[in-house]
Amino acid sequence: MTAGRRRAGSGAGPAGAPPRASVPTPMRTSVGSMMGSLVGSAVTSWALSRLGRRLPAGVTERWERTNHAGLPVTLLEGPAWVGGAVGGALAGSLLGTRADVAGSAGSVAVVALAAGALGALDDLTGGADDKGLKGHLGALSRGQVTTGAVKIAGLAAAGLVGAAMVDARRPVRGGVLATLVGGAVVAGAANAVNLFDLRPGRALKVTVLAGLPVLGTLPGAVAVGSSIGVVGEDLAARSMLGDTGANAAGALVGLAAVERTGLPGRLALLAGLAALTLASERVSFTRVIHGNPVLRRLDEWGRGSR
Repeated sequence: MTAGRRRAGSGAGPAGAPPRASVPTPMRTSVGSMMGSLVGSAVTSWALSRLGRRLPAGVTERWERTNHAGLPVTLLEGPAWVGGAVGGALAGSLLGTRADVAGSAGSVAVVALAAGALGALDDLTGGADDKGLKGHLGALSRGQVTTGAVKIAGLAAAGLVGAAMVDARRPVRGGVLATLVGGAVVAGAANAVNLFDLRPGRALKVTVLAGLPVLGTLPGAVAVGSSIGVVGEDLAARSMLGDTGANAAGALVGLAAVERTGLPGRLALLAGLAALTLASERVSFTRVIHGNPVLRRLDEWGRGSR
């Protein structure tokens, strides 16, 4: 009888019936872990943003740029955002009550650091020519390897590693194909947020709005929190994400979506991201936003007069 009870408790069906197969469930972050990662990432990115102002002039000058209005801004917001994401992931892992939180924190750190480093390569060494997917692919066809092309390949690799880490913790139907599509979603999302980093606060608003539906995941909470920490300076047009921050922000939102979806959902997300990327080659998102009253008011909300 004792052995029988143990077998029944292990998931076996009625006598003679095959054992029930386990059904994978979406990974969920505990409330404590989510709040820890949200607050931790916000505080860390805010603190690092302030610290960036005190760096030696030789460092800060490399990150200085001129924005769309001809005003000086710093791209050090990007490294601050990435640092906030890593700090938030650490806080979330310390406060988590589930064993998979530590694994999720690892994938967040890997993807954020990789995407941020690739973005920094473009920020610090990339030129103004051959911008956009079409420009980088065109340069490759001429035998020129741009920093943007290196970034595209690197983001694809980082996305694949991140998706593989997620799927190793929660197997999904579709196997390798699901992981490959998940990697493409992470890379595509990284590029998508970067497309919106053209006006103060815009890319951060996109990150927060896209991150809210996946706030229950560690990467989603970190993406929202780190954005909140630096949004003040961004809206005031004193700093901007640059490729460093925008690529990391998009990659983590994509990673959060991968945690919540299987192969069908990932395919739908990839199709949407591909359509958005192709549309950016032909349509000005700024013009579309300005032409819609609701989008225009949301886009301008919170900006200073600078």
